[in-house]
Amino acid sequence: MRVEGVWRRAIEPSADGRAVVVLDQAALPHSIAWLTLATLDDAARAIRDMWIRGAPMIGAMAAYGIAFAVRADARPAALAEARAQLAATRPTAVNLRWALDVMCAALEPLAPGDRGDAALSLAAKICDDEVARCEAIGRHGLSLIEAAAARAGSRPVRVLTHCNAGWLAAVDWGTATAPIYRAHEAGVPIEVWVDETRPRNQGLLTAWELSQHGVPHTLIADNAGGHLMQHGQVDLCIVGTDRTTREGDVCNKIGTYLKALAAHDNGVPFYAAVPSTSIDWSIADGAEVPIEERSGDEVRRVTGRPPGGSRPVAIELVPAQTAVANPAFDVTPRRLMTGLITERGVCAATAGGLAALFPGHAP
Repeated sequence: MRVEGVWRRAIEPSADGRAVVVLDQAALPHSIAWLTLATLDDAARAIRDMWIRGAPMIGAMAAYGIAFAVRADARPAALAEARAQLAATRPTAVNLRWALDVMCAALEPLAPGDRGDAALSLAAKICDDEVARCEAIGRHGLSLIEAAAARAGSRPVRVLTHCNAGWLAAVDWGTATAPIYRAHEAGVPIEVWVDETRPRNQGLLTAWELSQHGVPHTLIADNAGGHLMQHGQVDLCIVGTDRTTREGDVCNKIGTYLKALAAHDNGVPFYAAVPSTSIDWSIADGAEVPIEERSGDEVRRVTGRPPGGSRPVAIELVPAQTAVANPAFDVTPRRLMTGLITERGVCAATAGGLAALFPGHAP
C-alpha cells in the first residue's frame, strides 16, 4: 500500500536480494523507519519484540528467518535449531507454525548446498501468495460493504475494526482492511471507526495506514465501540484473526470478544477476515488456542510524543506495587460470528462452512 505516496510492501527483498527490508512498526506512527534484516537472530528478534507483527507478517518473517539460517549453515541440525528458535518467539499466531512447516518440508529433502537459494525463493513466494490471499479477501469482503451501503442510503458505510489487520500485518492489502481499501477505491462512501487497541495501541497503526491511503476514519477509545453500536453508528464490524479453529472460533487481539458481544446484542454484523494460513485445522475449539501472556511493562508504560517534542518518550502509568496481567489475545466463539471472509469466499463460522470452501481439510 502507500507510504508517503509510494506503493510499498511491509516486507521487501533488499537491493542485493540477500536480506529483507521491513517497515519498523515499533517506530510508527511517530516516524517512518525501514530496517534491514539479514540473519536468523534478526528475524527472531523482529517477531519477538514486535518490530513486525500480525499473523501473516509473522509467517513471512519466519520464512525469511529460515532462509537466512540455511544460507549461513545448511546442515540438517542447523535447520532444526533455526526452526525451534523461531517457533519459540510467539505462541498464538498459527501462521508462524504454518510457515515453518512449509519451509522445512521443502528444504529437508534437498542437498545442503541447494538449500540457500531455494529457501529465499520459497520465502518470497510465501509473501506473494499471502498478498494474493488478501487481495481475494478484499474482493469477497467488498460485497458485504456494498450490501451495507445499500442499507445505509445516502450516508457513508461505517465500519468498525479492531487492532491492526492491515497491510502492515499482512505484507500488503491486509486482511480486515482489504475490503475497506477495495470499497474506497470503488468509490463506495465509507468511514472507519478505529479502536485504539490497548495496551500496544495497534489502532494507531491502522489509523496511520488509512491516512496514508486517504480513507476517512476516526480513532476511538476501546470502550466506545459498544456505545456507538447502541446508537446505530456502526453498520459492520470486520476484524482479523491470529488463529481460527476448523469449527469457526476466532482468536484475535484482546478486546475482540467484547466487540463481538456488543455487535451481537445490537444486531450489527460481525465478520473476521481469515486467510487460510490462519486456520488451525488441528483444533476444533477456541479453548485449545494458546494465549500469549506478554510483559506487564506494556500496560505499565505508554509511549508518545510530548507537545513540542521531536522524540517519543515512555511514560510510567502504573505504580510499581500494582500487579499487572497482559493477555494479548482472546477467543470469540463461533456463535457470535456472522461469518468468515476467506480468499475463497464468505462462509458461516462453522465446520461445515469452512469445509465447503476448503474440502481438502474437512475432517
